[in-house]
Amino acid sequence: MVKTTILAEAQRTPGARDSELALELSHRLPRIALEARRVSAFVNGVHGRRKAGPGETFWQYRMLMPGEAAGGVDWRRSARDNRLYVREREWEASHTIWIWADRSASMGFASSLAQASKVDRALVLQLALADAMVDGGERVGLLGLSRPIASRRVVERLVEIIAQDKAGLDADLPPARPIGRLDEAVLISDWLTPLDRVMAALGTIGAAGGRGHLVMIIDPVEETFPFAGQAELLDLESELRLDVGDAGAWGKEYRLRIAEHREAIASACRKLGWTFTIHHTDRNASEAALRVASLISSARDMRAA
Repeated sequence: MVKTTILAEAQRTPGARDSELALELSHRLPRIALEARRVSAFVNGVHGRRKAGPGETFWQYRMLMPGEAAGGVDWRRSARDNRLYVREREWEASHTIWIWADRSASMGFASSLAQASKVDRALVLQLALADAMVDGGERVGLLGLSRPIASRRVVERLVEIIAQDKAGLDADLPPARPIGRLDEAVLISDWLTPLDRVMAALGTIGAAGGRGHLVMIIDPVEETFPFAGQAELLDLESELRLDVGDAGAWGKEYRLRIAEHREAIASACRKLGWTFTIHHTDRNASEAALRVASLISSARDMRAA
């Protein structure tokens, strides 16, 4: 009977030093940044203020409504066709989007079915959403790592910060720091962490009333567990090994536990009023980016209403 190592296809070497992992990641970041720019091109325009409100930027002309004061009329525009027009400005109450992506060792896994490792996909989504949010007029910060940024070069700025951060390689949960009441957090991970630790982190981040959006990154192999025969599980972070014997029989219990864990996290998000998105690494990154951007936009519309 052939012995199978479940995580043999992982892209990170267990026990590697943080400096080696950081160097490996820095070599991939330029490619990740390019992919993020491509993905953000699909997202740009989905999120944006694009409504009338206080601000300095012209948005549109509209007809004067019955009962409105004549002081709001743009007489120069109205003189063109003998109709009364009002000049509206675009709403410019910017907020901060805090984004965190898990870069711990378990995120390095990539099976032959995946388009990318979980960590590479998480970083692509992090950078693509940052680019799209800034394009929509928001400020973006890395939770616990940077101040809010509104620069058009946000992708380059964030890549520089991530490349220098070695501490993030050991963190499988976001920093437990409350965000502002009007701010939002996008938290990207495989969330394969004990539920009590996840709940504690989310509770702290949302303690002041800020909204959150969780993205769970899943490799298809982790979900389906398509193995049979003798198998060995390897924890990439602790290097613990577990001989599960008959993988086919053990897989049923594994899939049940994974489903229960996922539903518990989804339930926690619902109680907090947060959103929960599942993204598989055999799918295009643009799918998850579009969904999260739409959820952020919808949340803003509800708060502005």
